[in-house]
Amino acid sequence: MRRLSLGTRLALLFAACTAAVSLGAGLLFNRASEQHFVELDQQLLESRLSLFRSQLAGVKDLDQLQGRLPALRNELSHQADLALRIDGPGGANWFASRDSLPAIPSTSALTTLHADGVDYRSLTVPADAKTSAQLTLFLDITHHQHFLQGMQRLIWLTVGLSALATALLGAWAARSGLHPLRQMGQVAASVSARSLTTRLPVAQMPEELAELATTVNAMLQRLDDAFQRLSAFSADIAHELRTPLSNLLTHTQVTLTRPRSLEEYREALHGNLEELQWMAQMINDMLFLAKADHGLLVPGQTALALHEDVDALLEFYAPLAEDNEVQLLREGEAVLQGDRHMLRRALSNLLDNALRFTPAGGQIRVTLEPGVRICVANTGVAIEAAALPRLFDRFYRVDPARREGVSEHAGLGLAITRSIVLAHCGIIKAQSQDGWTRFVIELPGTR
Repeated sequence: MRRLSLGTRLALLFAACTAAVSLGAGLLFNRASEQHFVELDQQLLESRLSLFRSQLAGVKDLDQLQGRLPALRNELSHQADLALRIDGPGGANWFASRDSLPAIPSTSALTTLHADGVDYRSLTVPADAKTSAQLTLFLDITHHQHFLQGMQRLIWLTVGLSALATALLGAWAARSGLHPLRQMGQVAASVSARSLTTRLPVAQMPEELAELATTVNAMLQRLDDAFQRLSAFSADIAHELRTPLSNLLTHTQVTLTRPRSLEEYREALHGNLEELQWMAQMINDMLFLAKADHGLLVPGQTALALHEDVDALLEFYAPLAEDNEVQLLREGEAVLQGDRHMLRRALSNLLDNALRFTPAGGQIRVTLEPGVRICVANTGVAIEAAALPRLFDRFYRVDPARREGVSEHAGLGLAITRSIVLAHCGIIKAQSQDGWTRFVIELPGTR
């Protein structure tokens, strides 16, 4: 079965609400009208009975009643819808102004009766305090009942017409009100890899949908950014792999052009091995970043004395720093819970990056603060502020002249460092001013 559309549901809901309100109001009005007629009938019957009782004062038997009948009939003739019945002791009928009157009710309260297709309202009172005769006055209320029945039919007709009109108007209103949703659907349907720049007009949206439209626009922007990064990433991969592959092909073809000695073949294989090792390392790095993108990096939680790991890394890089005439320093201590292998890799990437860009006679300083805050700073040429946020992008280089085929400079180190920091629920940022370039890492740790 096909599910009802949102517009149809709203239209039916409007119709049901209108029908319920109309029915409730109609029934309330009908009940109030009926009660009003009852009160009017009771007032009329009580006033007429009071008159008849005064006319029958002192009547003790049927013979005395005969002398009062002309006055009673004259009074009854003034109101055709009234009928009077007088019963003596023992229930004997003394007088009835109309044939086929219903039996006297057992109660003296106001009662509604029906006889021969006529509806009556009756009220019974004693004729005199000194006699047991009773007066019962009947009021023909057939026209009242016809009015109430007509009103009930009008109520049902009003309920039906109101529900139908509200359903039609509700359908129109729902269709008009849901136009922004249809517009959002059209935009979503038109989104493709070639049309990610389409945006919803938030200013034209109603207040209830403006936030949703803003969210959808933000989602489209994220998709556009991700697609652009993916496209650039694919181009960068092809660019980075093209040179080593060309080197391998050229080197192998040259080697095979003529017979060579065993030593020459060995050298050729060693050269190919270096290119293959670099390609394997880059692929491993890319797999590492892919795991990070999908939240698959789960760092271990080991108590680490971070200053000890920094000292070990500085000792490892000391020979290279000495060759480049760069001074290595470590200041402060820090302890935290984390993955030793991942954090050492991140710090190693930062130190390697700093060594490549620190001029001779410069300094690299690693500062550790409780909290935990790690700062790897080096002296050198300042980096433009516009380039700082992009330093952590994959394959990004500040120098537009790409150094193709050099394994140490593939452009993935800082991206891997950021992934490791994020996996430890930390943040990393780059700063460059006053002749110093700083990479600041803030991690949750133990003071």
